[in-house]
Amino acid sequence: MFLGHFAVALAAKKAAPKTSLGTLVIGAQFIDLLWPILLLSGVENVRLDPGNTVVTPLDFYNYPFSHSLTGVVLWSVLVGGVYFAFRRYRRGALVLGAIVLSHWVLDLLTHRPDLPLTFSGDARAGLGLWNSLPLTLLVELGMFAAGVVFYLRATSAKDRWGSYALWALILVLAGIYLMNLFGPPPPSVEMIGIAGNAAWLFVLWAYWVDRHRSADSDPQPSSPART
Repeated sequence: MFLGHFAVALAAKKAAPKTSLGTLVIGAQFIDLLWPILLLSGVENVRLDPGNTVVTPLDFYNYPFSHSLTGVVLWSVLVGGVYFAFRRYRRGALVLGAIVLSHWVLDLLTHRPDLPLTFSGDARAGLGLWNSLPLTLLVELGMFAAGVVFYLRATSAKDRWGSYALWALILVLAGIYLMNLFGPPPPSVEMIGIAGNAAWLFVLWAYWVDRHRSADSDPQPSSPART
């Protein structure tokens, strides 16, 4: 899943208004931000296998540290704990930890049974939504649209960049998603890792968007910048 994770970050702004959208995107995408690093370092592995599912040509046969249920639970506690240690915003820390965990839940819905439950062992899970392109589009585009609506209702633009930057991000994410679905498969595993690391640009973009928008539940316009 791609847009679905961003949908969770956008929707979470209502629950944690003092937390920047950039930080929420880190939480929702944390597992996929970690995975390319482990992939390029050889700690985890994937192979190109066109036809693996209707939606993706990738065979995720070895990624226990980033995508196992045990690993994701630990990452969610760590990410939420680190955020609380620095920001002392309890609600934000709880929401951030929850959306890290939400990544595995959404992957469980989409992946075929390739998600490991532990760091070792053969037990794997996955409900296989990616075996149906129409259902995948319906669920993921629907989630993304809902996430955008939640974010728009939770925030207001401070200036024109608050609108332009947001809508540009939405269009770019949707465009990349459709190109991934209907475009050619990646040329190599190395390019998958490189492209995955480029996702940090969306984190920076989300921070930029949020600096030009104010949370409607903020106590006053002069409150400190969100982080």
